[in-house]
This record gives sequence, C-alpha cells and structure tokens, in this order.
Amino acid sequence: MEKVKTNTELLLLLKKGDMIAFNAIYNKYSYKLHEFILMYLKQEEDAEEIVQEVFIKLWKSRDKIDVYSSFESFLFTIAYNASISLLRKRVSEKKSREYLKSLQQIDTTEQVIDEIQFKELDQKVQSLLEQLTPRQKEIYLLSREEGLTHKEIAQKLNISESTVNNHLVATLKYFKSHIDSNLVINILYICLFLQ
Repeated sequence: MEKVKTNTELLLLLKKGDMIAFNAIYNKYSYKLHEFILMYLKQEEDAEEIVQEVFIKLWKSRDKIDVYSSFESFLFTIAYNASISLLRKRVSEKKSREYLKSLQQIDTTEQVIDEIQFKELDQKVQSLLEQLTPRQKEIYLLSREEGLTHKEIAQKLNISESTVNNHLVATLKYFKSHIDSNLVINILYICLFLQ
C-alpha cells in the first residue's frame, strides 16, 4: 500500500504539473473551502463556482507556490478574495439594485436608485481613476480589481507595505471627497468599493 504523501510532497509534485497530486489536494481541501465560502455567500451554487475558480487559479499559478509557507492560508486567501469580488460584482447587478430600491425609505424622484444613476456613478469613479498618478491607479486596481493584499502588491511592485497603504488611503480619500454621499446608492458604493 502506497504511503500517504505529506502536503509538502504533494505541492512539490503539483509544481511539476502532476495531476494526481492536484486531485489529492482538491479532495483534501474542496469541502473545507466550500464551507468557508458558503459562510460569506450563503448560496450553494455560488460557493461551488468559487471553489472551482480557486482550484483553476491554483493550477494556473502552481509554479509560484511556496511549498514551505502556509498552503492553507494561501488557498483560503484566494477563496476569500474571490468571494468578496463576487459580492462586489453582485451589487452592480439588477437584482441588487432592485433590492436596494425596496430598502430606500425616502420616496423622492431625486433619490430613486436606478440603473442610469448607478452607471453615472461608476463612470464618475472611472473618471476620477484617470486623474490619479500612474502609481496610485496601479495600486488601486491591483487591490480592487485583482483582489491582492497589501503585502502581495508590495512584493509585486517591489515597494513597502506602508507605501501601498499610504497610496490607497490617499486614493480613497480623493474618491470620497469627489462623490456626493447624499444618496443611498452612493453611500453603498463608497462602503463596498471604496473601503
């Protein structure tokens, strides 16, 4: 009977493109990941989709895995970032906007949340994004679009974590000062996208 391989052994094989090792890792972690993601997303179908996405990302970036650092932490960070990205994406979907409309108590024409208003707000953010310095824009996109942590951005750009943090704080402060926070949709946008 073949001896059960350790995580390190499986990861070393995975880095070489070994599908058997990949399957073993999938079998070992897919259920745990599914339960973890379900806590955030509350929907079975979404959780299954994110689990698949996590393992696709793992396979694609297998050569970058550090076999001697915490693999579980690496895996669950990918899962967490993918879950948060999906939640942010859902905010911009019609169902979410309809739900927000039902929550809004103030019934004035001026404050009705509709698709046009959301698009205008998004265009405003894109326009503000173009006014940032190239470095601020790069850091913001790596953080918000790719879901990288401050540490990952620092390593990727070869700068300190505090520099990453300072750029993001300055960018978010700039965005908030140029976005009208009177409307519910604007407040929600700021909370979800600009934190």
